[in-house]
Amino acid sequence: MEEDARVARHPVTDAEARRANRGWWDGDADNYQAEHGAFLGEVDFVWCPEGLREADARLLGDVAGRRVLEVGCGAASAARWLAKEGADTVAMDLSAGMLRHAVAAAEASGVRVPLLQADGLALPFRDGVFDVACTAFGAVPFVADSGALMREVARVLRPGGRWVFSVTHPMRWIFLDDPGERGLLAVHSYFDRSPYVERDADGEATYVEQHRTLGDRLRELVAAGFVLRDLVEPEWPAGHEQLWGQWSPLRGRLFPGTAIFCCEKA
Repeated sequence: MEEDARVARHPVTDAEARRANRGWWDGDADNYQAEHGAFLGEVDFVWCPEGLREADARLLGDVAGRRVLEVGCGAASAARWLAKEGADTVAMDLSAGMLRHAVAAAEASGVRVPLLQADGLALPFRDGVFDVACTAFGAVPFVADSGALMREVARVLRPGGRWVFSVTHPMRWIFLDDPGERGLLAVHSYFDRSPYVERDADGEATYVEQHRTLGDRLRELVAAGFVLRDLVEPEWPAGHEQLWGQWSPLRGRLFPGTAIFCCEKA
């Protein structure tokens, strides 16, 4: 996360974060799918750049007959995979640009799930209507108040419902955002919760990503009424040479890049 005049780490308001990230994902949707769509697949559930798949990990358990919500679904490849597994799946995202790709992928694959454009901080569902909620790098890193997001997810889950989400591993925030050797140098404090912010020439925030420590995440989950059942830190698999932003074989063999929180509503 190397800084210049338009890239820095400093606080932003919730409104700034929401506006920036909706605009970013609307504008970048085509590029994102062109770069990562083949890796993610049309009907597949990939948790992280390390390539861990739900078909192998089964972090959600048996989803057949379960009502499942994918939060921050992007192009909804995971939601379509869940539907193929027999889940009654709903997929939502803040970005119309990403949902446009979800519609196109549904047409191409023939697997369709309900799609909603909605804010993760105001889920448009009644209390306790889902058995499972999940997201692979969606919503959680992009909202200013992720504790509020945890409470919203807890609200729409039934007691005993499962909430599983993946995010950039918090320890990655001490390093430069570089897949090469420069990315092995620790330059930031792990305890600096200031978000990573990109701005345009007029000073408007165009991209915002939030940092929380492992302890922060645990406290958010407990406060929302969740019990943490597992914390998965996928190891970089042998033979996997594909770069994804700051993820690379070089860094992946030395320290984790992804954290997957597996929780149940108490």
